[in-house]
Amino acid sequence: MGRCYNSVTVNATSDQVWDAIKDFHDMSWASGVITKLEKVGESDGSTPGAKRILNDAFHETLLSVDGEQKLFTYSIDDGPEPVSKDSVQSYVGTVKVYPVTDENTAFVEWQSNYESPDDQAVGEFCNPIYHALLSALKKHL
Repeated sequence: MGRCYNSVTVNATSDQVWDAIKDFHDMSWASGVITKLEKVGESDGSTPGAKRILNDAFHETLLSVDGEQKLFTYSIDDGPEPVSKDSVQSYVGTVKVYPVTDENTAFVEWQSNYESPDDQAVGEFCNPIYHALLSALKKHL
């Protein structure tokens, strides 16, 4: 099983960070990384089962949302190689926001687990994307 892991400390409270990222259909905080987000279906961005297409390439589904824990999970259902539906199975991403209480800031963790014949290729593809997304979030807040 493959795994990607990225994290960042953001100079904002965990509530502010959660408010920015909790809507699956709103990635306005990721300007420059996400150039297009297409909502698929009628579900709103806080309901498990919500679907989106990012940058005309990544088809994703919201699996769970926990506002108390400031956590959501999603699947990548299809995308470019090496994360296409033919190359990766059981791709689950998790984004979690933690409070850093002594500084009143937030620690954000973005990780994913997946099954693939080439775990290294998936990691080399996804890690820079998650790093860019977290950098955009930090800049946004």
